[in-house]
Amino acid sequence: MTGKDLPALSIADLQSLLRNREISPREVLEALRARIEAVDGEIAAYLSLDSEAAAREAEKANVDLPLGGVPIAIKDIINVAGEPCTCASKILRGYRAPYDATVVRKLRAAGAIPFGKTNMDEFAMGSSTENSAMKLTRNPWDLSRVPGGSSGGSAAAVAANEAFGALGTETGGSIRQPAALSGVVGLKPTYGRVSRFGVVAFASSLDQVGPLTKTVRDSALIMNAIAGHDEQETTSLNEPVPDYTARLGEDLRGFRLGLAKEYMIEGIDPQVKAVINAAVKHLNSLGAEIVDVSLPHTDYATAVYYILATAEASANLARFDGVRYGYRAENPKDLLDLYGRTRGEGFGLEVKRRIILGTYVLSSGYYDAYYLRAQKVRELIRRDFARAFEKVDALISPTSPVPAFKFGERTADPLQMYLADIFTSSANLAGICGISVPCGFTEADGQRLPIGLQLLGKALDEARILQIAHAYEQSTDWHKARPPIAATRQNA
Repeated sequence: MTGKDLPALSIADLQSLLRNREISPREVLEALRARIEAVDGEIAAYLSLDSEAAAREAEKANVDLPLGGVPIAIKDIINVAGEPCTCASKILRGYRAPYDATVVRKLRAAGAIPFGKTNMDEFAMGSSTENSAMKLTRNPWDLSRVPGGSSGGSAAAVAANEAFGALGTETGGSIRQPAALSGVVGLKPTYGRVSRFGVVAFASSLDQVGPLTKTVRDSALIMNAIAGHDEQETTSLNEPVPDYTARLGEDLRGFRLGLAKEYMIEGIDPQVKAVINAAVKHLNSLGAEIVDVSLPHTDYATAVYYILATAEASANLARFDGVRYGYRAENPKDLLDLYGRTRGEGFGLEVKRRIILGTYVLSSGYYDAYYLRAQKVRELIRRDFARAFEKVDALISPTSPVPAFKFGERTADPLQMYLADIFTSSANLAGICGISVPCGFTEADGQRLPIGLQLLGKALDEARILQIAHAYEQSTDWHKARPPIAATRQNA
């Protein structure tokens, strides 16, 4: 195998070559860097690369460790010591992280090499990566379309063979939705399963870190490295971590999969609906029983999410004031002018919109009407899932109601953009786990656009949804399809 072929490999296949000493970590890194140089001018998945630091780590990498010698891209909201951490925002331009986030420290302990910070919607607020203050990331399947968001850079990098795997974060679907729109696998772990320490906070009761990969097995391998209790993070769950690869390869006989009527609604793209129905039939053919279930409070999920998430964002982003680090307005007249102009100039339109919304719902006279009521409905949504999981092992649905949309198509109407999270935000509100896997394509303007199948599992049931996703993936060829840029530039 030549160096030019390496970036197309899965993590599992790369591991085999590394452990057999057929290639070295340095050769892997050089091949990946060449690939990025060849295609990222068009995709724009990365915000920064520190090739020298990665090269030093490659020289001392222990390939016998679980992820030994494997480069992993990191969303630019996660701290990597000495590297930029801008959250794709002007207000943090020039800031460098003083320490590793726990997930990065755990990746290093497993032998992985953090390599590259990927683009995102500013402070993870968005569903298309169009809100980045730095650049526009393009979908490798169609350069006129978005890769999804907010982890669009991570998803696009994996899809275009610019990364073997990547870390993303999600608050309402920002791993699963870009995974679906970019044709890769995206796993949202249970809230508290993976530490958030060292991850810049958006909405602290919703945020979670997870992998974006080419295959389900690769997601399981990364989860083995990053899951587990962290004493530095107060919401981290102190529960045993299983081997997430142990059940991969087992069949689906005896499984009961729930199809929620609220997730197969009017308004879903007809081609998406047809693809999902075909995937449901295929799961049934693999031995799983399909059961109709109801999640009656689903209609309220998007509204509840955008009340709670904006409220928490308003509080979390108050620290960005131009005093200690980051962007600072020039020549302020006084402290109030410094605060106002720094935040006004430093934050983008969507971030300011959400701060204002969040501040409003927390304000005197509106707290009970909005925030407190939203918390009560959140509990009803959680109970809906708990009742459903008494009947079924997992839930199935589309990940996104539509395939990747064109740039500018939804930016003029924030409500249309927010509806991109309609099938994903409920899982964040309930704190459960979910995964998106490729399940087919739609045709639009002569281009094939990937569709994602979502599987939702109860809290701490990642091993089960990985097993179901793997069985589906391995019995189909959807995950083997690569976007045009990956095929035409394989030997770039």
